[in-house]
Amino acid sequence: MKNILLVCNAGMSTSMLVQKMQAAAKEQGIEATIQAKSVTDAANEIDKADVLLLGPQVGYQKSEMEKLADGRIPVEVIDMRDYGTMNGKKVLAHALELIGE
Repeated sequence: MKNILLVCNAGMSTSMLVQKMQAAAKEQGIEATIQAKSVTDAANEIDKADVLLLGPQVGYQKSEMEKLADGRIPVEVIDMRDYGTMNGKKVLAHALELIGE
């Protein structure tokens, strides 16, 4: 079971993307927990995550999230085009690639 954490300002804009990613995972038979959290809540969840993906609007927080991750997990900013089009399949594939799946 892979744990994918998406982070944005309030956790709201990424919630739609989470739904699309969950649908893509189900369609592909991939077992994954995918959740959206705010930047402030991410600190409480980061230890459970296998990868942390930041919404483009909080990309400036990448270095702060990398400090929290302390090299244990990959931290990346979601591609703006994939985020804007809510391409759950592509974002899921990128998350799995970062995890090494």
